[in-house]
Amino acid sequence: MSLHVQKTVKSICGVFDRHIPFAYFHLSFRSCSHTLSSAKFSDVDLVISKVRVGCSEDEVFQSLLQDQACNSIQFSHELVYKLLQRFKDDWKSALGVFRWAESRSGFKHTPELYDIVIDTLGKTKQMVKMRGMLEEMKEAHLVTLNTVAKAMRRFAGAGQWEGAVRTFDDLGSFGLEKNTESMNVLLDTLCKEKKVEQARQIYLDLKLHISPNANTFNIFIHGWCKVERVDEAHWTLQEMKGHGYRPCVISYSTIILFYCRRFNFSKVYALLDEMDAQGCPANIITYTTIMCSLSKSEEFEEALQIAERMKSAGCEPDTLFYNCLIHTLGRAGKVGEAIHVFKVEMPSKGVLPNTSTYNSMISMYCHGAREEKAMKLVKEMENSGVCKPDVQTYYPLLKSCFRTGKTEYILSKLLDEMMNKHHLSLDISTYSLLIHGLCRANKCEWAYQLFEKMIGQDIKPRYLTCQLLLDEVKQKNMDEVADRIEGILKKL
Repeated sequence: MSLHVQKTVKSICGVFDRHIPFAYFHLSFRSCSHTLSSAKFSDVDLVISKVRVGCSEDEVFQSLLQDQACNSIQFSHELVYKLLQRFKDDWKSALGVFRWAESRSGFKHTPELYDIVIDTLGKTKQMVKMRGMLEEMKEAHLVTLNTVAKAMRRFAGAGQWEGAVRTFDDLGSFGLEKNTESMNVLLDTLCKEKKVEQARQIYLDLKLHISPNANTFNIFIHGWCKVERVDEAHWTLQEMKGHGYRPCVISYSTIILFYCRRFNFSKVYALLDEMDAQGCPANIITYTTIMCSLSKSEEFEEALQIAERMKSAGCEPDTLFYNCLIHTLGRAGKVGEAIHVFKVEMPSKGVLPNTSTYNSMISMYCHGAREEKAMKLVKEMENSGVCKPDVQTYYPLLKSCFRTGKTEYILSKLLDEMMNKHHLSLDISTYSLLIHGLCRANKCEWAYQLFEKMIGQDIKPRYLTCQLLLDEVKQKNMDEVADRIEGILKKL
């Protein structure tokens, strides 16, 4: 939380403390609550408790550097890795922790730790700092192809595709080679950002001295489908054959995905037949893709028939297949069958559930107003040792709170679990759900606190969210708060 946000919250806490459950109010002051707790924390928890969200990287660095408890812990690369993963959506905290770690006597960062910071800076659009970190790595001879791949993808994702090309051009200065593998990384980066024509031109220039492989053509098939030019994708299949490479299941499945997204299932079935004719049978991913698309188009019976076709073809089901099957059965109203798949069929096949499996079940229970069973699944997930809850786990539960009117104890308890127990960072969808729900429940003071927390985490609010909150605080005559929201609205 930034200094400005702290002051804002403190200035209005006299109004808020009558409306906001204490269990949630203390979340904003995480460092205080952790310090006072008598529970024993791991070294990771200890450091996290000292980092205040919203502070600058230098403030984070200085606070850790001057903290006696933090500087007495046993240091390791694993510890720093866990901390950087924890702050992968908060570049200021991540960079502050990174600098604090390197200040420790005898500690040196590995290329993998640098790569996490590169990715975090790029993800949060801190491109100047990312370039600086690349230069720092270059001086220490730590740049790998993985580093370059992360940097190129983040440049392209920030709309700076030329920066990705320059990074490829600079491979020699990083001590890396321009070859088929590195060329494919660049082409894949550009194609994923819909710069397929630019990628094609670069390929035509590079292929004079760098040979393509099957992956090169699969990258272009994916790229052409992404920009909705499926005819070029089909032509690329022919070009692939011309270079002596046989189209594989990935090649066909990419085009099948294109048709699935447009619900053109006649083309999908035609491609399935072509794959069989070419001696390239569909795999579990292909079938799962088709089944999910049929389910999305509410063709539930047809989706379940695809599941049977997959089993008849001898494909072994995996976790992703079962996730889709459970979701389809739930949407089709076959809750009993979905529960059977989860509790009986998956264990009998030795297929472990993941977070998405649990999330589908939790969502299904919440949809059927069976919140208690959903909460039991959350506890089961926590104790499974296989996977952990994520933000999407709690989304249907939070939604249920507003539907049932339980916006005090239950909601604050869920938020406490998310942020303090599982250290989950709320995304814009969750913040929007909470703010909208609290406003409709006549709890705009609590909604505004969340709004400030979102701003403090550099998450840009949606216009509709700002407008709704503004209308609510005006009705409560919260003039100073209204002025602040109007100021933010003007910047959107």
